[in-house]
Amino acid sequence: MFRDDLILSDAATSTIALDPGLNPQRLQPVFKQFGRLHVPGVFIPAAAAAIAGAFDEASGWKRSIHLGPGQDLDVPIENLEALPAERRAEIEARMRAGSRDVFSYLFDALRVSDALDRNEPMHRVLLDACRFVRSSAFLDFVRVVTGDNRPMWADMMASRYLPGHFLTTHDDEQAGHDRLYAYVLGFSPQWRTDWGGLLMFIDPDGHVSEAYTPTFNSLNIFRVPQPHAVSLVAHFAQAPRHALTGWLHGRPPAKC
Repeated sequence: MFRDDLILSDAATSTIALDPGLNPQRLQPVFKQFGRLHVPGVFIPAAAAAIAGAFDEASGWKRSIHLGPGQDLDVPIENLEALPAERRAEIEARMRAGSRDVFSYLFDALRVSDALDRNEPMHRVLLDACRFVRSSAFLDFVRVVTGDNRPMWADMMASRYLPGHFLTTHDDEQAGHDRLYAYVLGFSPQWRTDWGGLLMFIDPDGHVSEAYTPTFNSLNIFRVPQPHAVSLVAHFAQAPRHALTGWLHGRPPAKC
């Protein structure tokens, strides 16, 4: 039995629903074999359209930058744009230099689950999406696909990758966070593979063993830990790479 206090009622997320044609039992063997899976057409069309629209309408985006250990920045876009050109150039130079040898990233973010948990303002549809990934409808689907009854809670971030944005190789494992699986819900229509932004899985020899091109209304889910990266978005990319992403955990975070 799953604890009812750790999940939300499906009624609270009635505007967002999985495509009823999905069969998680049929997906389970593929996931068990490879530890990762790409699922197209994951939401009903109305839900996918509403979430896609929320990306265009949402405000409060922050430029998320990791320059190295202990050097994490979430800078409001308007504050970054207000910096003198020399200061912006300095930050970009540090970012490029740091990315050569250590884990680093650059993209725009909205911390959706933080806003939901703290009752902070956020686009309603994004909050509904977060409620949905914490609902029995989504968690039960994940449990069947993975063959694992442990997922009990999820967090969520909205990410926006623009030209020049990237995420270098890492495996998502973090002590004390009980991350079981990572998920990426994609909302990038008509994306070209040569625009970059691919979710790449890295084998022990450093080769790309598999890569998923950003697509619209899709779910990518994979076991943690697993080395992966998001390739650099090309300067000629004609659209943002939009996704809702996070981790599925065995327990919710401890409350202070």
